[in-house]
Amino acid sequence: MSNRFHCLEDFRTESRSRLPRLMFDFIDGAAGSEYAASKNIETLDRIRMLPRVLVNVAERSLKKTFLGKEWGLPFGIAPMGMCDLAWAGTDKALAKAAVQHNIPLCHSIAASSSLEVTLDRARVNAWFQLYVGASLERAWEHVKRAQDAGYEVLILTVDVPQVAQRIRDLRNGFKVPFRIGPRQFLDFAQHPRWVLETLMAGVPRTANFDDTNPAALYGTASNGFIREETRGKVDLTFLQQLRDRWTGKLIVKGVLAPQDASRIQEAGADAIYVSNHGGRQLDSAPPAVTQLPLIREAVGTDYPLLFDSGIRNGESVVKALALGADFVMLGRPFLFASGAYGERGVMRLVELLTDEVSLTLAQLGCNSVEELERNMIIEN
Repeated sequence: MSNRFHCLEDFRTESRSRLPRLMFDFIDGAAGSEYAASKNIETLDRIRMLPRVLVNVAERSLKKTFLGKEWGLPFGIAPMGMCDLAWAGTDKALAKAAVQHNIPLCHSIAASSSLEVTLDRARVNAWFQLYVGASLERAWEHVKRAQDAGYEVLILTVDVPQVAQRIRDLRNGFKVPFRIGPRQFLDFAQHPRWVLETLMAGVPRTANFDDTNPAALYGTASNGFIREETRGKVDLTFLQQLRDRWTGKLIVKGVLAPQDASRIQEAGADAIYVSNHGGRQLDSAPPAVTQLPLIREAVGTDYPLLFDSGIRNGESVVKALALGADFVMLGRPFLFASGAYGERGVMRLVELLTDEVSLTLAQLGCNSVEELERNMIIEN
């Protein structure tokens, strides 16, 4: 059955039919007119690479060392909130894929599973991602909780000072916490399998917040998760304080400006995560891949960089690595895969991406992802 999925668009098409429109649009949508999201993909697609011949590439390795650990593949799973909305058990499937393929899984503070459960499932492959909302005190509680649990890597996301307007969500009435009206009820009624699977597994919630009481579920409790609350309190002072408190590896996510990258590097972060949030924040933001070489130049050749935004296949993974990324992350594709075929979809996506990266290396005359260089990219 999984053999009918041959590319990401196959997963996306199938998930569109299986998910309520409200849920599919939440995954697929982006900020404003969705120009930034489409330009991410278009710009990556337009990048050309130069094939090489007469090189023995019969044995190819996709292993990649990053932040002191050797990973089985050069890509991992980006932090995403409420993944079980895509399909019941998505968080569990992502953790299983992380362990089976030895790739990192970024656990979002807004995940459907608690940070302790994810760590138990994914073990050392789990990284913790932090949003800082209106309460700095609660943020520090989450940092301590993650450290006490045993996380070794923390990702501070800094590109969401306020959640952007996402037109599809506004039209569909998507809110967290949920408010189900007649339109949403009809949408769900037309997708009974998703509803049944979701109800059997338990209605997804932001498991790292105290939203087990009605006040929290409706966004009136101070300790519940409120998606629209300000996250704009994060500044350089907070980053410096976090660096002092967090004893593990520290990554800062959502960086596009070279000058910001330099400041973050000077503040002692262990890595920078280049991203425009998949086009879900500023619709006028440049394609993230155009900023990647500029940030690489700003931080030097040896400083660790991650990248996401617009990655939809293995060739794009290779392009990002050649342009200066040390590691690549994917978000939406994994939710499309789970929405289309559950756990088997997630596993099939990793298999497809692995094959595509390996085939691209062969075409470029490379035996390892470590051999990828900037001169393999042809300027348009």
